[in-house]
Amino acid sequence: MPTLATRMDRLGTETAFDVLAKANALAAQGADVINLGIGQPDFPTPPHIVEAGIKALRDGHHGYTPANGIPALREAVAADLHRRHGVSVDPGSVVVVPGGKVTMFFAMLMFGEPGAEIIYPDPGFPIYRSAIEFSGATAVPLPLREENGFGFSADELLSLITPRTRLVIVNSPANPTGGVTPAAEMDKLAAGLADHPHVTILSDEIYSAMLYDGREHRTILSYPHLADRAIMLDGWSKTYAMTGWRLGYAVWPKDLVKKATRLAINDHSCVNAATQYAGIAALEGPQDAVEAMMRAFDDRRKATVEALNALPGVTCIKPGGAFYAFPNISGTGRDARALQDALLKEAHVATIAGTSFGGYGEGYLRLSYANSKENILEAIDRIGRYLG
Repeated sequence: MPTLATRMDRLGTETAFDVLAKANALAAQGADVINLGIGQPDFPTPPHIVEAGIKALRDGHHGYTPANGIPALREAVAADLHRRHGVSVDPGSVVVVPGGKVTMFFAMLMFGEPGAEIIYPDPGFPIYRSAIEFSGATAVPLPLREENGFGFSADELLSLITPRTRLVIVNSPANPTGGVTPAAEMDKLAAGLADHPHVTILSDEIYSAMLYDGREHRTILSYPHLADRAIMLDGWSKTYAMTGWRLGYAVWPKDLVKKATRLAINDHSCVNAATQYAGIAALEGPQDAVEAMMRAFDDRRKATVEALNALPGVTCIKPGGAFYAFPNISGTGRDARALQDALLKEAHVATIAGTSFGGYGEGYLRLSYANSKENILEAIDRIGRYLG
């Protein structure tokens, strides 16, 4: 038996992939499974983006690129951020990576070590805690509460900061809750961080283009006084239905760009060339496919919440962003993991237990409405029959 480093025992997982494997195994046995578990748009990548990737291959873009991304893509990212958020970004601060998780791990490698503390949202994307603990740092949960629409409280976050805090992670719009933190809370957090100059902030904004009911996104890049310690994570996976292309980026503080680029060289050399050209086409091309996808998500969001609130023992607030509903199932008398397993086995509906996203997720399930409206309503009807 090989002797492994003890840090391997601290590495967690993303339960959505485990549930997906079980759902696929059931389907292979002939079961009619409806998957509301995986967080992946059910739309194809827009054709003009696909064609740009194909053209790049045909044009001979087969070799290595700069480790931080081709200049044209980094310039396109900077232009897109100015267009969407009104912020000015130096393309030299952009580091392109193969998906959002890479930036998370780079941040943990930079700031995490035994004796350090890193604050993360709970319930939140499970890789936050996994990567923190893998680094050896102490993971400090920031509760996200239903009564706040699952947005974070700036006062509560600031109260968790100690001299050992190296990094805080925020995510809005949020996975798994769909919660959106109001701009006023972002302003309060940014102001409060002025009193904690030893703390860096990682803002996961991968769902920033996925907002409803006229909400506006407040990026961490909006605060000049945090420019030397704010990392902004975004990418193409959700907005452009490009999960399998593996393309993301981060805007790093000037003093950390070289360190992030060096990590990229050590980790993956560079992102594959053709995908980067597809990324340019996504940002600079027509956005009508994105707008159509968001209209469909909004329609499903409303139908999902209405149907969930009709179930016995279930309540669900309307999510403000992303494509997740996070219903409260405490009235059913079942714990989250047991209900997740029973719904898959008995009702053939794949959902994710709230506890997969942290201890504060007990009493909740995550449902992704990245599925057809017909399938969503049939799945919720099955849940209702099971609960009844």
